Amino acid sequence: MSNATWDALAATPLPEVRRRAAVLDELAGVEPVTVPGALRSAWNDGGGQSAVWYFAEDGRALLLTFDHESELNLYAEDDYALQESLYDGVPEALVALVRDRPENYESLNLTDPATGRTIHYAGGVFWYDGTRWQVSDGLVEYCRREDEDPFGESGFDYCLTGYLFGRDFTPETLVATRERTVSTRTSGRGKRTCSRCARSSPGTAGPGGERLTGSRSGGRRRPRSPGIRYCVNRRRRR
Repeated sequence: MSNATWDALAATPLPEVRRRAAVLDELAGVEPVTVPGALRSAWNDGGGQSAVWYFAEDGRALLLTFDHESELNLYAEDDYALQESLYDGVPEALVALVRDRPENYESLNLTDPATGRTIHYAGGVFWYDGTRWQVSDGLVEYCRREDEDPFGESGFDYCLTGYLFGRDFTPETLVATRERTVSTRTSGRGKRTCSRCARSSPGTAGPGGERLTGSRSGGRRRPRSPGIRYCVNRRRRR
């Protein structure tokens, strides 16, 4: 399984991954959150794409990515068992970080109707075992069965753009990335919000960390979670 961004992430020491996650967290205006046993950092582009990092106290880590227009957006499936299966192969101590936890802008909950237990939605599930990064067994199996690209369809490539893995992460390179992203958006290329569910929302961040006045997806929304919006216009599997 080869992917340039994946290879670059794998070659980056975890302390450097944490540093970059903290910087993108700040640029996106997302507050870092301490959960039992880990620190949560996150980035979102305000259009339904996000990267969420959990850095555990024992040196392991969990990375969740989400692309609201991809085939790995399982929100419309409303299938707890299917979503939970994407976490197969991830140690339970890491899965516990997203099980029965409050939902947030980057991560909505899916509820098991039989037990009432919840788990965070994610298109991409990746984890660090203390030595190397791994793709979850569940994601690998799902993509094999459905003939999907685990990096493209999970949003992994897009959501990790701003972290500049494989490149210098300096103020100069961040500014250059932001300028390229703004230029792309101004010319109408590379826009990631869904035209069928877009709505105005200020103060979000693109993959280069730039402050945008772009749009957030405005589709299905749970009343108890104001401000959390996910698109369900993607094709539901038959």
